[in-house]
Amino acid sequence: MSAPKEKQNIVIIGGGIIGCTTAYYLTHHPNFIPSVHSVTLIEATKLANGASGKAGGLLAAWANPSSLARLSFDLHDQLAREHDGAERWGYRRVRCGQLTAVVSQRADTSRQESSSHPNIDLGKWWGREVKKSSVLPDDLDWFDPQSAQSYEEFADTSSTAQVHPFQFTNAMAKLAEQSGARIIMGKVECINCCDADGASQSTSPLTSSSDLTQKKVVSVTYTDKATSKTLTLPATIVVLAAGPWTPTLFPKVRIQPLRAHSVTMKLQRPVSAYCLFSDIRISDSRPTGKAALKAISLEIYARPNNEVYICGQGDRDVPLPPTNSAVEVSSDRCQDIINAAMSVSAELRDGKVTGRRACYLPTLDAGASSDPLVGQTDLPGLVLATGHSCWGISNAPATGKAVSELIIDGKVSCMDMANLDARGIR
Repeated sequence: MSAPKEKQNIVIIGGGIIGCTTAYYLTHHPNFIPSVHSVTLIEATKLANGASGKAGGLLAAWANPSSLARLSFDLHDQLAREHDGAERWGYRRVRCGQLTAVVSQRADTSRQESSSHPNIDLGKWWGREVKKSSVLPDDLDWFDPQSAQSYEEFADTSSTAQVHPFQFTNAMAKLAEQSGARIIMGKVECINCCDADGASQSTSPLTSSSDLTQKKVVSVTYTDKATSKTLTLPATIVVLAAGPWTPTLFPKVRIQPLRAHSVTMKLQRPVSAYCLFSDIRISDSRPTGKAALKAISLEIYARPNNEVYICGQGDRDVPLPPTNSAVEVSSDRCQDIINAAMSVSAELRDGKVTGRRACYLPTLDAGASSDPLVGQTDLPGLVLATGHSCWGISNAPATGKAVSELIIDGKVSCMDMANLDARGIR
């Protein structure tokens, strides 16, 4: 009879898609033993309250990085089949197209004027010259054909799908909870360490000056949301999946948060399943002197249940707030998105705006395309799962599966982790 395994207290910090899928794959690992593996997820406000609940939910086998994308796309399909994802979180295959459109702003428009803001590409589709064509697909009947200047489909249903990210994140959390994970609402104040050699059992919070190689993780201190009490939870392993807030607990990670605005609209009828990357140019034809041309890039995603999600470009106008519940939403930026979207679609003009949102993406540099940091750090017991930029929803399952294998098996078998190495933070 083999000796019982040593108890592992696994604490996941962050209730977004990365944290929740990690909890799911830990509790669904073939070697998960509830009496040995204690899994606790701590979230400061509420699950999926940041980008994980406000993203578009595009899933792509062609996403970045390729080491995560293809596996994650296949895992999304598997999760949907095993847990009725079509019904529970709106999973379905979609087609992706890139188009350019030009419209004239009418003098009699009663809509709020668009304002001018510096925009940053989110990095999801970096674009290329689109083949000249005025012909839209026959079933793309909810985009005004007279405004379309060019269109090209660059991905079909074999490599592209979508989910409703808020529903998907919460479903992963619920499935993890049903399989033994515990979810705590509380703000993590610090990750505590002690000497790795055991010579000193005194603990101290992790700081930027900590000598990581001489320490090991021993606990997490948090403030309980319901009681406001400060509590300390023992931890053998900490998975830091706090998105753009990661540096507040592990300063060595250099994240440049990128704010992204989006709106949702309810249409009067179902529309075909397309995710469009659009470059919309609005010419000002009113008698005000020189003609002006405004340009805006939008991601327009049709969803089930007559909903359309529309996202604009990013900005760094407002610093990252302390928590995701304090994110500032710019009414001007949301109106820019609404105005541009309505200018190219009668269906959208007749629709009802149901939400105006903003969130911060965890980008590792201004290019918004660096590979995320996933894996063991130089601090024994601290695992990173962050920096996914705009591809967090798409790449979450492969991230969660890899982290679960690393923790329970001691090695990652599902994929090559070389380009995601979190040691000696790059």
